[in-house]
Amino acid sequence: MTLDDLNGLPESEAREAFERCCGARRWVDEMVQGRPFESPAALREAGDRHFATLGREDWLEAFAHHPRIGDLSSLKARFANTQAWASGEQSGTASASEAILEALAKGNADYEARFGYIFIVCATGKSASEMLEALNQRLPNGPEAELAIAAREQQRITHLRLEKLLA
Repeated sequence: MTLDDLNGLPESEAREAFERCCGARRWVDEMVQGRPFESPAALREAGDRHFATLGREDWLEAFAHHPRIGDLSSLKARFANTQAWASGEQSGTASASEAILEALAKGNADYEARFGYIFIVCATGKSASEMLEALNQRLPNGPEAELAIAAREQQRITHLRLEKLLA
């Protein structure tokens, strides 16, 4: 889709397009209302500006729109609207050993039990081992520090998805 296409979408379709990038409703509302964007850079700047206004509940809402890292069955069933993007982002898990996938599943469960939301990492370009290493490094974090890290990872994912939206 081109920037002109995005700017010209009916509101409901623009909302769907932005939800594929980030699941926080408040962010989506601001992006839909912020159209038209003059350039891809202006689109990204608007995304960042609206990210800066989000709080804990917004982030949790955004995180809930992601499958667990390595959970390909969840990806296919629940996240059909972002399946192609997310499966590409998580392609590092495709060739992972059973042991790594099991460790990711256990780590995801431990993380979710500790923080109350799924482990969020910008997985693009990372192997399953690198994602597992990041998960294990972040598990000891305090709740506020981890939420800030997860929010930054969500922002990185959103940047990539905004680029994909215009690809």
